[in-house]
Amino acid sequence: MTCHYIGTMKKITRRASAKPAARTKSKRVTRLPTTKPGGRKKARAQPARTAKKPKPWTEAEVREAFERFRKANPEPKGELEHLNPYTLLVAVVLSAQATDAGVNRATRTLFQVADTPQKMLALGEEKLRDYIKTIGLYRTKARNVIALSEKLIREFGGEVPRTRAEIESLPGAGRKTANVVLNMAFGERTMAVDTHVFRVGNRTGLAPGKTPLEVELGLERVIPPEFMLHAHHWLILHGRYTCLARQPRCAVCLISDLCRWPEKTL
Repeated sequence: MTCHYIGTMKKITRRASAKPAARTKSKRVTRLPTTKPGGRKKARAQPARTAKKPKPWTEAEVREAFERFRKANPEPKGELEHLNPYTLLVAVVLSAQATDAGVNRATRTLFQVADTPQKMLALGEEKLRDYIKTIGLYRTKARNVIALSEKLIREFGGEVPRTRAEIESLPGAGRKTANVVLNMAFGERTMAVDTHVFRVGNRTGLAPGKTPLEVELGLERVIPPEFMLHAHHWLILHGRYTCLARQPRCAVCLISDLCRWPEKTL
């Protein structure tokens, strides 16, 4: 009897110990604010405000601006010295990443001995380098001038072609070069966009664009046809001598009252 009771109690004890422990309810944790007592809550970051686009020029304002340019300088001229379409083409190719004044110093003597593609080939690349060594990238430019002279003789009878696509096919010549040659040599109403024209088009709001081509097309859209022959000269000269990159001379600017630049000083 006693043995049977003891055995029964052992079984009951084992079953009791095998039961899982009772689950305890988890307490909700309250997070305290991260700011210190008495401090202010951190403000949420606000999205950056985008600058307002300047109001586009009206047709009357564009006309007024170019009327002023024409009155101040009726017959503007490019500052690259040249003797004929070929020497103009060469001068523009040499002017890449160089000043017109620096190119003129080099080409005054060069064009005395080589003012045609045939004479340039006779001069040769090595001697050509001696004439233009004061110009940046003169080795590459000398190679391009010889190569474009060869192509002019081989494909165009030694003459500068009169279409943009053909000029752009020449070594060292791009869209700006083609536009300058077409305008200055052949009287085409083209818009050559260099660093000066690009800056003026964007800063004034006359023809804003992210690329020279965007500015070029924008200027062609807004400038009246009667001004297009000289328009790129007026804008280049304006950017070179008035609308300077670092310290624009707003006080003497012909179009300061029309300009959309918010930082202009009068």
